[in-house]
Amino acid sequence: MSNCINSGIRKIFIMTQFNSFSLNRHLSRTYSFGNGMNFGDGFVEDAKNKNVEHILILSGDHLYRMNYMDFVQRHVDTNADITVSCVPMDDSRASDYGLMKIDKTGRIVQFAEKPKGSDLKAMRVDTTLLGLSPQEAEKHPYIASMGVYVFRTETLLQLLRWQYSSCNDFGSEIIPSAVSEHHVQPPKFEFYDPKTPFFTSPRFLPPTKVEKCKIVDAIISHGCFMRNCSVQHSIVGVRSRLESGVELQDTMMMGADYYQTESEIASLLAEGKVPIGVGENTKIRNCIIDKNAKIGRNVIIANADGVQEADRAKEGFYIRSGITITLKNATIKDGTVI
Repeated sequence: MSNCINSGIRKIFIMTQFNSFSLNRHLSRTYSFGNGMNFGDGFVEDAKNKNVEHILILSGDHLYRMNYMDFVQRHVDTNADITVSCVPMDDSRASDYGLMKIDKTGRIVQFAEKPKGSDLKAMRVDTTLLGLSPQEAEKHPYIASMGVYVFRTETLLQLLRWQYSSCNDFGSEIIPSAVSEHHVQPPKFEFYDPKTPFFTSPRFLPPTKVEKCKIVDAIISHGCFMRNCSVQHSIVGVRSRLESGVELQDTMMMGADYYQTESEIASLLAEGKVPIGVGENTKIRNCIIDKNAKIGRNVIIANADGVQEADRAKEGFYIRSGITITLKNATIKDGTVI
């Protein structure tokens, strides 16, 4: 959203997925452009009716700072049907991306989604065509898609409605099929533009209160209460509460949507219940703690057995790729060991 604002783009259509209520609320509160933002489907029809010539398609899970208008201008200047942002890639990571081959004019002639083995080697290209020096091109012999696209509107409508109406993914289905029939260009992706600020929702929270804490290589958000705890290589989200003896390491704590008063916290503890935040003497490592989680006293979340995958939603957590994830609004009772 910040990239769009910095690029002068005000007509934005958001296509959210499941469990999107809080995301929709955040977007509508933070980025209010009158009638320029819409939620739901039907954006292709809207674009057609408004005589939009080109459509920029963005992923919501990317972190970068980029002026899209340079990207769009390249699309227009090359008279492309589709333009795919790209970045030179080395051998170690190439198989994690969709890779492209280009001809001497810079046009994409082949696209392979996360190729392995001999299929990967077949996607090597001369990346000096992207402006790399011969030495850099030798180290980065692949061209990886970054998942930012510009489509000529009529091309997008044709692909989605008639040619590939049953497809669900641009990167693995539509783009690979379209390169043989359409003019597809791959301008180099720019990750960082220092002149483009981030825009987000002002929360008007007080500074964080820290009492006798050890904080190393960490980010602490606004409005937190931290007492005699240790935070290392972690991020602590807004309104978080960390009690005495808490140890947080390699952890992302999302924070809370609201505060509980001191009297509410005392009442919950007296009733044997768990307030929002992390209770006394709890040790947490390699974890993602979602919003409004209630983690009790003397809890250990460390996945000491190295479990890679687990579904324990009834107990308030999952494990994915060895990382423990406590669910939004979950309660982890006193003394629990995960």
